[in-house]
Amino acid sequence: MPTGRREVQVRPGVEADLKALTDLYNHYVRETPITFDTAVFTPEERRPWLLSHPEDGPYRLKVAADADTQEILGYATSSPYRAKPAYSTSVETTVYVAPGAGGRGVGTLLYEALFAALAGEDLHRAYAGIAQPNEPSVRLHERFGFRHVGTYREVGRKFGRWWDVAWYEKEL
Repeated sequence: MPTGRREVQVRPGVEADLKALTDLYNHYVRETPITFDTAVFTPEERRPWLLSHPEDGPYRLKVAADADTQEILGYATSSPYRAKPAYSTSVETTVYVAPGAGGRGVGTLLYEALFAALAGEDLHRAYAGIAQPNEPSVRLHERFGFRHVGTYREVGRKFGRWWDVAWYEKEL
């Protein structure tokens, strides 16, 4: 799928992607309030996360890579919303786009592939928590039919300040 002048391939994430996916996530840990993790991860520490997203089922990992170089441009996941059994038909979704790959439609391609893969699963709702402010993420989620259902005020503290998280939901 073309974005800008480069072709992007979206596929399931595999073990060979672990280092690149860890590096991408660590950028957000170090540089942004997008995630509330505050310490970077090693690939070994992230392996259980990767393995918890198989190629089938409700918990998926989709990776966007440059078709020529195979450089990872971003990823999207669906993960358990909460651990209790009654939540099993709900997932939490997220998208991370590599620095420099924003504004090229990578997030859109990832969510298209993720929601297409989830279409046959026994799922009722998807939820997304977006640390504020993050207008590009809000626009992406709204484009995919998510609607704002509430905001947790000053729920996380990172970089010496408090951050709000806006919650969005989408019917599946």
